[in-house]
Parts: sequence; C-alpha cells; structure tokens
Amino acid sequence: MSTLPADPAAVEELTAQQEALTLDRLTHEDAWALGTLLVELARERALPVAIDIRRGPQQLFHAALPGSSADNDDWIDRKRRVVERYGDSSLLVGTRFRARGKSFDSDSRLDPARYAAHGGSFPLAVRGAGVVGTVTVSGLPQLDDHALAVEALTRFTGRG
Repeated sequence: MSTLPADPAAVEELTAQQEALTLDRLTHEDAWALGTLLVELARERALPVAIDIRRGPQQLFHAALPGSSADNDDWIDRKRRVVERYGDSSLLVGTRFRARGKSFDSDSRLDPARYAAHGGSFPLAVRGAGVVGTVTVSGLPQLDDHALAVEALTRFTGRG
C-alpha cells in the first residue's frame, strides 16, 4: 500500500467500511478486548505501533509496542482529533479532501500541529448512539495503520 486514495470511489468504499463496522456497544471490557486484539496482531507481525482507544474524552486502552515512540502518541492525538471533529475515519477525511483536489493541511483551516487527516484513526460508532469514541494506530505508513485498525474491528465485530 503506497498510493493514497483520492477519488470518489475510494470515499464511497471507506464510508461503507465505517457503516459495516458499527458496534452494538462500547464498554470498558470491549475496549480492552479490541485493544488486546490489536496488540496480538501487532506482536505477531513485530509491528512498532502505539494503539489508543477512547470513549469520549476517556482513554480506555493504550499500548506502546517496541519500536514505537512518543512521536506516535502525538500522531495518535492529531489523527484522533480529526475523527472527533468530522465523525469519520482520519483516512476518509483526508481522502475526501484529495478527491476534491484539496489538501487537508492547507484547506481545512485547522492547525496541522493539532490535526492530521492521515490514516490510522477510526470512529467507534455504536448502533443508535452514533460515534462515541475512537481506535487509533500509529507507527506504520498511514494506509497500514488504517488497515490494522480495520482488520481488528472486523475480527472484533465478527463481520469479516
């Protein structure tokens, strides 16, 4: 994965992906199970990632695996803020901008030191409640961060 999506078909695909991964609930135990699954996947592949799960402003899970750094925590915060602001995955938000021939960094009018529309943060939407939190992965190329979060959510929801 190297080319960033930038077309309306990619926007539709990423939107459908989000809709398919809606949760029935998000408890502390669910966050632990999802986070543990992400850690297991990353360890199996020796991936140098940091993982963060939040419900509202509360951090329910965080792990930093070997090879990750404090910079990954900063990326987590920047990507997570995009999801919190737009209600969509950080990759989808960036893709929407690119599909319109725009740059998120210059055209969103948001501070790029605080917001990054790079793949890796995914909204945790609960049926009947909307987006209630985020799951974020940082440490890989952005498409791979996104793919790891989606893989874990797909397994977690049993929809894969």
